[in-house]
Amino acid sequence: MKRFIEGEDRNQSTLFPECLDDYIAEDNPVRVIDVFVDELDLTRLGFGRIKPKVTGRPAYHPSMLLKVYIYAYLNRVQSSRRIEREAQRNVELMWLTERLSPDHKTISDFRKDNSQAIRGVCREFVVLCRRLNLFTQALVVIDGSKFKAVNNRDRNFTKAKMKRRLAQVEASLDRYFAQLERADREESSIAEDKAVHLHDKIAVLKQEMARLKALEVQMLAAPDQQISLTDPDARAMKTRGNGIVGYNVQTAVDAEHHLIVAHAVTNQGSDRTQLSPMATQAREALDTEDLTVIADAGYFKSEELLSCHEAGITANVSRPQTSGNQAKGLFARQAFHYLPEKDEYRCPANERLIWRMTSEENGLMLHRYWSSACPSCPLKPQCTTGRERRVTRWEHEAILEAMQERLDDDPEIMRVRRQTVEHPYGTLKAWMGSTHFLTRTLSRVNTEMSLHVLAYNLKRVMNILGVKPLILAIQA
Repeated sequence: MKRFIEGEDRNQSTLFPECLDDYIAEDNPVRVIDVFVDELDLTRLGFGRIKPKVTGRPAYHPSMLLKVYIYAYLNRVQSSRRIEREAQRNVELMWLTERLSPDHKTISDFRKDNSQAIRGVCREFVVLCRRLNLFTQALVVIDGSKFKAVNNRDRNFTKAKMKRRLAQVEASLDRYFAQLERADREESSIAEDKAVHLHDKIAVLKQEMARLKALEVQMLAAPDQQISLTDPDARAMKTRGNGIVGYNVQTAVDAEHHLIVAHAVTNQGSDRTQLSPMATQAREALDTEDLTVIADAGYFKSEELLSCHEAGITANVSRPQTSGNQAKGLFARQAFHYLPEKDEYRCPANERLIWRMTSEENGLMLHRYWSSACPSCPLKPQCTTGRERRVTRWEHEAILEAMQERLDDDPEIMRVRRQTVEHPYGTLKAWMGSTHFLTRTLSRVNTEMSLHVLAYNLKRVMNILGVKPLILAIQA
């Protein structure tokens, strides 16, 4: 073989380095994992088996298994069986584990048995980032994204799905019964064979019908009238495509360095009730009293915005345009100006809409305003199709108006939201691959997400500071 780079003879003796440490460069990320875990107080975080038992077979130290998991997720290896294989052939893992090779059952059980403690490690890294002054703006962006669970859509049932599936089975039964009747009228051996075949199909469909009826009883007994057979906590959720069966992952992302300061996993498909819990969690993680959060229109809910205001958190949430009058080409709600000193509205015709009544709807105290001049107003065709145009005002509407003024004064703030929060979700889903989560039930999925977030934040900080400066900061 001429003019090619040639390898060495496999039978040639080679003098390898004298110690395993020589294989690992000084700026290798695996050294950050080793130092970071060694500096943790695993007892305080709640890891089990810190103190070995006097009798029985010796166990692996939790710090070693934690290092294995952080390294694995940092390198996009989530399966316990794949981690087991990597520990036997990967030089970096051999260095990290000091040539220990735990089996996949030990690796899997460690994640299962130390769920809360692993989430605590993720929070500890956020504390480290705060100590390194990586959060200086006190500005976070909150958003949610749907992640696939270990549950096929065919093994998830809602009322609509069950009704559709039962109708399909009944239609198939009717079709086979009609074919059976035609076969019975024919006198031939072929017709007899066909009838036997149809009877088998009908028996299978009847078994399927009985199974679906039993599942329907379980589904209707569930609180949300939905059931998943593989992962009982997974739920069907709407997406821009055909929808998925999975979980809704919430994150609060730092606007300066795109670090995830707080996260949560829920099986609620809507983001409406997630604003104040995520904002509170982010403020605790940043250890600040003056926090500003940005979110899209999916988080707009009056009660959530009130909770943020009462907690001293400045919320900027775009308001969804759901006005039926505006869709009809009538004056929008924004055309009516509130006069707080008089507690009345001024309409486009310069008429006064005064307070008329107060009522409570869905836990909200609402005030109603309208004018007696509406029936004779020349602008009425552009305003309302009813007797008069009524304007409803929430008792804490001033909070929503102040928020809208902030958004109007800074129209670029929603661009900041897109540039900040879309990057982490895109990166995480690319790391996870097409299957997303590999574990089942909400608690274990939460732990798996914490490991992904920890790996993401770790890689971000190494890119920002560098490996060696980060190691020195952790040891300081």
